Parts: sequence; C-alpha cells; structure tokens
Amino acid sequence: MKKPSAPQESTSAEPRLYRVVATRIQALIRDESIQAGERLPAERDLAAKLSVSRASLREALIVLELSGIVEVRGGSGVYVSEQATAQADVPEVGPGPFEVLAARRMIESEVAALAAKMATDSAIDAILTAVLEMEHHHEDRASNEQADRNFHLAIARATGNTALVGVIDYLWNQRGSLWHKLKEHFQTEDLRVTTLTDHRKILEAIASHDVAGARQAMRAHLERVTRTFSRG
Repeated sequence: MKKPSAPQESTSAEPRLYRVVATRIQALIRDESIQAGERLPAERDLAAKLSVSRASLREALIVLELSGIVEVRGGSGVYVSEQATAQADVPEVGPGPFEVLAARRMIESEVAALAAKMATDSAIDAILTAVLEMEHHHEDRASNEQADRNFHLAIARATGNTALVGVIDYLWNQRGSLWHKLKEHFQTEDLRVTTLTDHRKILEAIASHDVAGARQAMRAHLERVTRTFSRG
C-alpha cells in the first residue's frame, strides 16, 4: 500500500504587513499621479483612505523612506522623492517595530514579574546601575541606548533563567533599520524623560518584590512607547 505523501511546506512566507501597505501607497502615488516633490495626504487621511491603522501606515512610510521612494519631513509631511519610480519592490527588513513592541509587551511584562519574585540584592543592584547609566548618559543617545538595553537584560538576568535572557537579547536585536528610523523621527525629549520615570517604577517594584506591580509597570512602559511611536 502506497504511503500518503507528507504535506509540502510552502516556500513563500506571507509578506509582512508593512510591505503590503507600502505597496498600496506606491499604487496610490501612481494612480493619483502624485509627482516627485509633491506631498502625500496627511497621515490621518492616508490611513483612512487605505483602511489601515496609523501604526501600520507609519511603518510602511518608514520603509518607503529607507527605499528612497518618499521623504519624511518632520513637521511638514511626507513627500514623493525623485527616486520614486526607481524602486519597484519594497525590501524585507525584518519584523516591524510595532510587531516587536507587541512581543516585548507580552514577554517582558512576565519577565519583570518573575524578576520581582526571584531577584537577589546583587541582581537589583545591576538593574539600578543600568538606570543610573541611562540618567548619566541622558544626552548621549548611543550610550543611553546601550544603558537601556542593559536595563532590560539585567531584569531578565534577575529571573535566574538564562533562556529568558536569550529571548530578551533576541528581541532587542530585532530592532532593525525600521525601528531606528522610526525612533529618529518620533523619539522626543518627553519620551526620554518619561522612559527614565518608567524604569524607576519598574526598578522600585522589583526591589520591593511586588510581582503584580512589576508586571504592570513594564506593561505600562512598553504601551507608552507604542503610543508615542504610533501617534507621534
């Protein structure tokens, strides 16, 4: 008797949402004859026209900017660049920023809760050190970013679970070119100050071994970052 053949795996993955939306924006530019140097509709209007969220639209605009198809001018809007017709395909640049933030919000909230339960005095000191580094390097964005990474990894280490440290490190490394360009446009002084306040609240909850408080403080922090980057 002939054995049934194993199901064939699909060789083509579903395109990421930002690529789908970016392709639709390119079609709109073409169909509405928006010329190089001309401004696209405002984000709110464009999101409504395409029936997508502001977050999805913003990711798509950033990848089009990285491709040289549009130019994002802070405080002015999004304009078609001179290279708009030179790039036919939208590149794959890894997970979108909001995809990463959603994963972090789900995972890091529980990591913070476990850290609050398991953290030793030395682990808490390591988290405090990262907070102090962020405060010290407030004006130096590269050093501030490194201290931010150290903060989240120190919390993961406080759980005593090396697998979780690897997960958080992996998620941090998913912050690719889309993330950094989005942050360049929409990171504000207010967000940096608020991030320090958030980190202090997370530290205090972990140091107090407040499991529910640590979970909520981490979730609130990552929700705040998401709101800032999606609404500007």
